Amino acid sequence: MKKNTTGALFKSLFLAFFSFLGLNTAFSACQDEAGPAVNWANCDLTGIDMKNKDLSNAVLSGAILDDADFSGSMLENADFNFASMKNTRFDAARMANARLVAVKAQGASFTGAVLNNSRLSRSKLNNTDFTEVRAVKANFYGAQLEAANFSGARLNNANFEQANLNGAKFDQADLRQAVFSSSQLTGTRFNQADLSKAVLDTTDCRDADFTGADLTKASFREADIEEAVFTEAILSDTTWSDYKRCRARSIGVCE
Repeated sequence: MKKNTTGALFKSLFLAFFSFLGLNTAFSACQDEAGPAVNWANCDLTGIDMKNKDLSNAVLSGAILDDADFSGSMLENADFNFASMKNTRFDAARMANARLVAVKAQGASFTGAVLNNSRLSRSKLNNTDFTEVRAVKANFYGAQLEAANFSGARLNNANFEQANLNGAKFDQADLRQAVFSSSQLTGTRFNQADLSKAVLDTTDCRDADFTGADLTKASFREADIEEAVFTEAILSDTTWSDYKRCRARSIGVCE
């Protein structure tokens, strides 16, 4: 009996010891200094100042990063999946191949950031500033992007399929071969944007503004373009909502 009691006590102390180590390890990870491959998963870093840091390959999945500042930082291959980043700044940050799936980043700023090949699918990005961002081949599938600002952005080959872009701005943006299939584009502005070979099939483009946009060889198959504005838009070989192919000289009106 004594032997069993001693064994049970030893086992309990053993488990308690390693549980203590585990708790300390989890705690110390959130206190680790900023650096490449740092693991801050699930940490509360609200308001942290991370300007001009090298955080390439960092793990911040599930972290709370509201009101933080990562401006100018190196964030290539960083993992932000499921993080909260409301009103966070990423201006001029280098974020190629970053993962931002299902993040909550309403009101965040990515002005001038590099997001080439990054994944932002199913994220909440309403009122987010992407002015002059470089996001070639970025994936915004199913993202909430109401009133987002992509003016002057480079987004060729980007994927916005099934995204909500109502009221967003893409003035003078490079959207060559971008995909908007089945997305919401009510009241969205594309003034002087380059949408050549872009796919806008089955989109809701009611009241969208394509003034001066280049829509050469773009496609609007089965799109709702009621009240959409195409003043001075280049519609050369554009496929219209009724599958009609616009003539090469079409400007403003599909002829």
